[in-house]
Amino acid sequence: MYSAIAANKRKTLLIMAMFVVIIGGLGWIVSALYGEPSFLYLALVIGGGYALVQYFAAAKIALAMNGAKEIQKRDDPRYYRIVENLAITTGMPMPKVYVIEDPALNAFATGRDPKHAVVAATTGLLDIMNDSELEAVMAHEMGHVKNYDIRVMMIVFGLVSAIGFIADMILHMMFWRDEDDNVNPLVIILGIVAALIAPLVATFVQLAISRQREYLADGTSVMTTRYPEGMISALKKIRDHGSTVKRQSTSTAHLFFANPLKGGGLAKLLSTHPPIEDRIARLEAMGTKL
Repeated sequence: MYSAIAANKRKTLLIMAMFVVIIGGLGWIVSALYGEPSFLYLALVIGGGYALVQYFAAAKIALAMNGAKEIQKRDDPRYYRIVENLAITTGMPMPKVYVIEDPALNAFATGRDPKHAVVAATTGLLDIMNDSELEAVMAHEMGHVKNYDIRVMMIVFGLVSAIGFIADMILHMMFWRDEDDNVNPLVIILGIVAALIAPLVATFVQLAISRQREYLADGTSVMTTRYPEGMISALKKIRDHGSTVKRQSTSTAHLFFANPLKGGGLAKLLSTHPPIEDRIARLEAMGTKL
């Protein structure tokens, strides 16, 4: 299991490096069009700026968009105590605990670091899961916090937005440039192709990172609880009862334990979550190595 987690971390670093390459490549194209190297640095600054805004604002936005409400121990002692015990077990600060009024079986975590962490669960999840299953799900969510997955995903979301912005800027430059400008036609063609393809590539890179972090959090949950059967059983219940929430937003979908959005076919291909059956299969394989 430790080797699987280490492999996921290495893959995430590699995929993150691809973002830098994409933004750097777009910046180079703009620099070539105008003969001004500073555009390359500007592109990197824009990417960093988008990521920084997301880093600080994401938690409050996610809670508001999903209608999450903070609770205390007296409001739901079982749920609160499970989170409290997990915080003690992992040596993490106690996160704030939220509930979402929704019959779907789902949960999410947010916050830029363990000191500012938040965990939220739907009423559907709290009603249907037994203690070991709920513990597994919340250990998964706290694993996201412990592994700094939320920070990674907020930065990734900002970088995807930045790439889209830079790509739009390149297309506008292409169509509104002065016809007398002495620019290599090959650079123009390259710029148009890159501006059209880069956002799509960035989206698939984002999906790859998100899916790797889900596998990593599943493994972290099992290492915390030492009971893979709890996570496997929770995933099977979610598969059978559904995880689609009422308040749907693609901008916060990656935060959830399971895919919160409707749709099949292409929607599944573009999901930020790996298929539940794949997650179960990996956990069953991990369980044999504990």
